[in-house]
Amino acid sequence: MKRLNEIITVLNKYDFGFVAIKIQLKSKIPLIDHSYEYESIEELDETLPVRLRQVLQELGTTYIKLGQTLSTRPDLVGDDFAREFSKLQDDNPPLDFKLIRKVVESELGDRLENLFLEFDEEPLASASIGQVHRAVLNDNREVAVKIQKPGVEELVKTDLSMMKFLAKRIDEFIPPARNYNLPGIVNEFERSILKEIDYIQEVRNINVFNNNFKDVDYVYVPRTHAPYCTPKVMTMELVKGTKVSEVVLHPQEFNPKLIARRGVESYFKQIMIDGFFHADPHSANIYILEDNVICFLDFGMMGILDADFQENLAELFIYFMDTNVNGIINQLMYMDILEQDARSRSLKYDLTDLMYRYYGTELKGIQGGMEDLVSLMRKYGVSLPREFVLMARGIAMLEELGLQLDPEFNAVEILKPMTIKIVKKKFSPFKLVDFIKDNIFEVEHLLKTLPHSINRTLYKIEEGKFTLEVEHKDLERISNKISMALIISALLIGSSLTILSDKGILILGLPFLGVIGFTLSAILGFWMVISLMK
Repeated sequence: MKRLNEIITVLNKYDFGFVAIKIQLKSKIPLIDHSYEYESIEELDETLPVRLRQVLQELGTTYIKLGQTLSTRPDLVGDDFAREFSKLQDDNPPLDFKLIRKVVESELGDRLENLFLEFDEEPLASASIGQVHRAVLNDNREVAVKIQKPGVEELVKTDLSMMKFLAKRIDEFIPPARNYNLPGIVNEFERSILKEIDYIQEVRNINVFNNNFKDVDYVYVPRTHAPYCTPKVMTMELVKGTKVSEVVLHPQEFNPKLIARRGVESYFKQIMIDGFFHADPHSANIYILEDNVICFLDFGMMGILDADFQENLAELFIYFMDTNVNGIINQLMYMDILEQDARSRSLKYDLTDLMYRYYGTELKGIQGGMEDLVSLMRKYGVSLPREFVLMARGIAMLEELGLQLDPEFNAVEILKPMTIKIVKKKFSPFKLVDFIKDNIFEVEHLLKTLPHSINRTLYKIEEGKFTLEVEHKDLERISNKISMALIISALLIGSSLTILSDKGILILGLPFLGVIGFTLSAILGFWMVISLMK
């Protein structure tokens, strides 16, 4: 309840007090007589992204992380929000070293002096979740130790519960907000941040990444030290290099063109070959070592693509590079990103306009086009896979960095041969062999059960016991109308026979029962025609 009041106080401070009223938390609002500048979500103006960023910043750790995560998902929140949320700062003042010492000793099970020869009290960096200290192991290896701040896990879990509660109520009581699917956003964020606060997961990511690049000499992956790693403490090799952003400003000691090519080439390898890619490759997470070697840092957020998705992605890139609009639409439908009924003229026109920007020019990159494609899909209400958006954002970051290092940089020269190679491999005879090998148990089960299934089916047909189940819709309504039509037909025939008999009570020279029958048939027939037209 204390945290709820803190959240409502901050909402009220930035003129979001009406939200608390709308979701029926009025009794919890401080300064209840405050006159709000905005009374509904429809009245919010262009200051909304800025004020919402300020709310997240003031609410602290979990909400800052939420904003940073949403800054990578313009498909969910739109370009304006994503751009504004990218400004959220995660820098925090360092924690008292006594508290840091206590966490390290508790997690590693020994006194700090016994674990390390040296351990700097001043951190190299400090964020809301943890801070990094330089240290020296007993074997003289220099390391960086990342320590999770005390109470972070409990705070994150409390805030996640609160986010779920608020998201559900906002979705229930504020209909315009349903377009953003806040409960879905919170659920996805929960999976992401719980992985991020588990440092063992990051160690696994580093080890997988290291294995993927073990034969690539121009990419360096820092080693981790398993005995000094726990869910709240991670110890890894201390990287001494130059931030790539500094290389852009002072390229004299480096080869910027080579760095640009290596950076993008390594990223396309992660996406197209490995299916395991760095989801946040901004300039602060990339260092340049001696001999222009690339070193990625911060492996808390990673994307995973399966082999089928990689092949489909390669085909999509080829259509994109060939500016083939029909191919792009068909491929997006094949990838289950677009529905089959999405082949609308307006979508095709918009995609054609997007491709037109590249007609008649030399296509050197795809980062702008991929981001535009994500925005276009959002316009049509298409929910893109998380990995697709992270991948598009990562490509955009690396290509932008490549162009800063080398204005003549051409990413397509790297991507095109890689995609063609993947597509050729898809149609290789060896692909069939791999498929059989990967599905050998399913094939073996099918071969075992198929004869029995065929015999059982043939026996049922021979004995007349074969049952065919048919799903029907509105059959009862249709049968009622058929029955009514038969009744009307019977009345008409009976009335005609009565009139032809010329017997019984006569009215205007016609048998009374025949007239009544024709009149009733006319009324029922008119009613049936009206019901069929509905």
